Amino acid sequence: MKVLITGIKGFVGKHLEEYLKDKADVFGTSRADYPEKNIFKISFLSEWEIIRLMEKIKPTHVFHLAGFSSVKDSWENKQAVIEGNVTGTIHLLEAVRKVDGKIRIITVGSSEEYGIVPDGIEKVHEGIPLSPVNPYGVSKSMVSMLAKMYFKFYGLNVIHARSFNHIGSGQRLGFVTTDFAHQIAVINKRNTKDNTMNVGNLDTIRDFAAVEDIADAYYHLGRYGKAGEIYNVCTGEGASIRDILNILLSFSKVNIEVMVDPEKVRTSEIQKLVGDPNKIIKDTNWRPKRQLEQTLKNIYEQWLYNL
Repeated sequence: MKVLITGIKGFVGKHLEEYLKDKADVFGTSRADYPEKNIFKISFLSEWEIIRLMEKIKPTHVFHLAGFSSVKDSWENKQAVIEGNVTGTIHLLEAVRKVDGKIRIITVGSSEEYGIVPDGIEKVHEGIPLSPVNPYGVSKSMVSMLAKMYFKFYGLNVIHARSFNHIGSGQRLGFVTTDFAHQIAVINKRNTKDNTMNVGNLDTIRDFAAVEDIADAYYHLGRYGKAGEIYNVCTGEGASIRDILNILLSFSKVNIEVMVDPEKVRTSEIQKLVGDPNKIIKDTNWRPKRQLEQTLKNIYEQWLYNL
């Protein structure tokens, strides 16, 4: 395998590079300059730059991780979301089509594509109609439709991974597990008098997977997934945000008071979103391996170390 990871210096990109380093020749793209010879600075708003890179590297697989990743920030950056996630994907797919249509492409979407799930469905499968409720979810649903279109009309070897919440060490602030872990670590490390942490809605339920398992899933899709298909990447198990908080609080050596901050409560919050992983398990034999509690402990301990 000769792999190109777009957004290789992002949260998932770094873990995927580490996972693949003994399995493939790995190259990557970034918006910034890096000294590594295998990482190239390009703009996905330029189809010509992507074509030139494809001709130079000649990858067998492309994992398209580059793009806009924050649901919260997407409300204030709607145009940037469309440019980063939709326009960038079009340019990538066009570049592959023009250079070598046999290249396997994994486009990465999100559970936010599903949005409001019909009543009575406990675990979301890939056939449920999409109903996104935020700009990020809208952009990723467009990516999934582009993947299907380029497979159907151009015969591109493309698969769309619809990933649910993934967490782990190295994730930036702005995501629930790392925000909680950071606040708790600050209180423990700095021994402040104010042992209060502010949180948003604790009753929503999500499907959390360790980022290492996500990287493993992308590899399995790259090797064994079926072209033209969409796959949920998830555990099939739901955990409430309250559960997440309580696990992280159990690592604290001091008592912490939890306060709900109305400004942190999203008006468009989806109450429950748990995925059905049966399709990816059946087609690729992938299964998540990491335990939620250990993953949360790793996140917390990294913040303690960093502080």
